[in-house]
Amino acid sequence: MKRELRYGVAALRNRSALKLALWSVPEILPTALYGIAVARATDSFLAGHAWQGIAWLGGLVATACIGAAGSYQVYGRLGELVEPLRDDLVRRVVGGALRTGDDAAVARLNRQVEIVRDTFAGLVLVVRSFAVTLFGVLAGLLSLAPAIAVLVVPPFLLGFAASLAVLGLAADRVRASLQADEDLAAAAGMTFSGVRDITATGSEEFVEHFAGRPIEAQAAAERSLAKVAALRTLCFAVGGWAPLLILLAAGPWLVGRGVSTGTLLGGLTYVLIGLQPALSTVMGALGDSGLRYVVTLGRILSLQPPPERPLRGSQQSGAAIEPAGHQVRARGLTFAYGPAAEPVLERLDLVVAEGEHLAVVGPSGIGKSTLAGLICGLLTPTEGRLLLGGVPPSEVTAERLAGTRVLIPQEAYVFSGTVRENLDYLLPDASTSEVEQAVDAVGSAALVRRLGGLDATLRPGDLSAGERQLIALTRAYLSPAPLVVLDEATCFLDPEAERRAEQAFAQRGGTLIVIAHRISSALRAQQILVLDGNRATLGTHQTLLRASPLYRELLGHWQPEDRIQPAS
Repeated sequence: MKRELRYGVAALRNRSALKLALWSVPEILPTALYGIAVARATDSFLAGHAWQGIAWLGGLVATACIGAAGSYQVYGRLGELVEPLRDDLVRRVVGGALRTGDDAAVARLNRQVEIVRDTFAGLVLVVRSFAVTLFGVLAGLLSLAPAIAVLVVPPFLLGFAASLAVLGLAADRVRASLQADEDLAAAAGMTFSGVRDITATGSEEFVEHFAGRPIEAQAAAERSLAKVAALRTLCFAVGGWAPLLILLAAGPWLVGRGVSTGTLLGGLTYVLIGLQPALSTVMGALGDSGLRYVVTLGRILSLQPPPERPLRGSQQSGAAIEPAGHQVRARGLTFAYGPAAEPVLERLDLVVAEGEHLAVVGPSGIGKSTLAGLICGLLTPTEGRLLLGGVPPSEVTAERLAGTRVLIPQEAYVFSGTVRENLDYLLPDASTSEVEQAVDAVGSAALVRRLGGLDATLRPGDLSAGERQLIALTRAYLSPAPLVVLDEATCFLDPEAERRAEQAFAQRGGTLIVIAHRISSALRAQQILVLDGNRATLGTHQTLLRASPLYRELLGHWQPEDRIQPAS
């Protein structure tokens, strides 16, 4: 919350904010005078001086007109203060979208930026009005009867200070409630979309436990919000009602010490018409608009891409950093899609030695593709480090990085051209014998013959998803990159074609990382990484059977098409 408050304070540091403050001064006059006017008019009426009492009330009306003129000018200055903040937020959102291709930028432009602007404007008005009331009432009470000020101002300030303390707690509870809502929606969506599979596999008990946790978390979050609401009510009781009760209880004592009836009534007026409504308004605004401002602005600021880090070492002087080999090493690797989001990967430690065959398994959406993107330099870690050949991928030139690793995603890329151009795209000077050897090894020879040979024209629309994967796999096999990452790159192949392709890559040399689609892919690997939430377990098939309940569960739900033996 401190970041959002600093952003709001920074927006107030300009000449428009100073003008708004100066035009607020005329409003202090009627606020300070109405208690005095009521006191003097009451005493005048009680003493039989009716015209004197009317004059005091007339003076109150005149000062109210002066305050209205100041309010009119305040609203004119408000636009000058708020619109620059909106423009800055729009620049942030658009700039972030251009750098990251963020599809959610439209929602932030159309809704979230407007929420921040409107709530910021409302908060400025409410806080300004509260400050005017507080200064006016304090000045009026000190002029009317300092003893009354001593009785009512301290409990009022205590209640206000307590409400500010509760506000920070409320912001945390609102964030927790929003996160619980998102988690519950995600769990419910996954459960509803898989109802038939759940029934078919008899997994009702597991799903009940899976969906029950976010339901309990949501209920707990709502109970926490209710407790915060109770605390806010208590704060208002201390700051809004305690001064009134204290003044009423002390009334006889004050009258006995020379305080007139009008003065006592004037003090009550300050409390009932000034302090109590002001506290109610500012608490309501901070608890409603203030929380929306903090949460919404926090999402906008958090989703901005981090500033680009300067390249270290010799790269600062223009020389490229060369990775020493292609070993993959992660230390404390953490990644979240924005600081406000839950980490997809958290404090992951991993070493993939050169020449090793690693399979990554876990439920859908657990972070397997995110890990592949981090290894290949497509994503930047939120915390921790990922080194490729001892160097962060972000500090390697694009050309050098392309020659170090090749990534084949689930949706394989094939372009219009000849079959040969699609296959030797990553090694343009490959000989015909090298291309044919790759075709035979991966198992795409039948497809190449059907297409008319290496020099035949290839039209992507004529290929099935599995045929496109065969073309992309052959291209990756032929590339000079020593590190190959297959992100479910064989999911559209039948089990036998998948086995042949993966065995070809395992025998190719270099390092192979497979985001496993079938259990057979995991059993062929030397090491298996199990991603479980933001935890990870690394081991062989046998060690994971003992150490990872999730691996045993995945093993039981997967249907191995061939009973292969795990890699030794």
